[in-house]
Amino acid sequence: MKAWEHLKTINHHRRLVRKGCFAVGLYWQGLTHDLSKYSWVEFSVGAKYFQGDKSPNNAERAATGVSMAWLHHKGRNKHHFEYWIDYGLDEHHGMTGMEMPVRYVVEMYCDRVAACKTYQKEKYTDASALKYFEHGKAKYMMNENTKKLLEDMLTHLAEHGEEATNDYIRREILKNK
Repeated sequence: MKAWEHLKTINHHRRLVRKGCFAVGLYWQGLTHDLSKYSWVEFSVGAKYFQGDKSPNNAERAATGVSMAWLHHKGRNKHHFEYWIDYGLDEHHGMTGMEMPVRYVVEMYCDRVAACKTYQKEKYTDASALKYFEHGKAKYMMNENTKKLLEDMLTHLAEHGEEATNDYIRREILKNK
């Protein structure tokens, strides 16, 4: 039964991301978003640790010490800032967040909004994704320009709503006049 519920959750989430991506003109990204969730390494973990109100990857991590599903997922999906972590070019050569192409930052925005809608259900508000972002942003190894762009879109959503933010993203961020 958990496998069925997990499948329904994936499909619902992808449908919401697709709707968001289509609204801003990212059609291919809307169609291909999170297809790796159907792979065995990701789907089996999701089915085993399904809870319905949060990511099963956290439960896998708590149970085993690492989430193999997450490592697989973030390594294949460019809309996750973790995909873009690499060695920096400075003299210290430490790990750092690289600047993401704008279209993937926009997809990340759509993903975060859809995740909040999926997990929060009727408690979702236009401020939900911004609150979630603010809760964790100090820990993110995210490029500053990427972080500012994402925060700008999430703040616009919280202040102006989804339709106005989609228009803002199309016209000002993606430049789709």
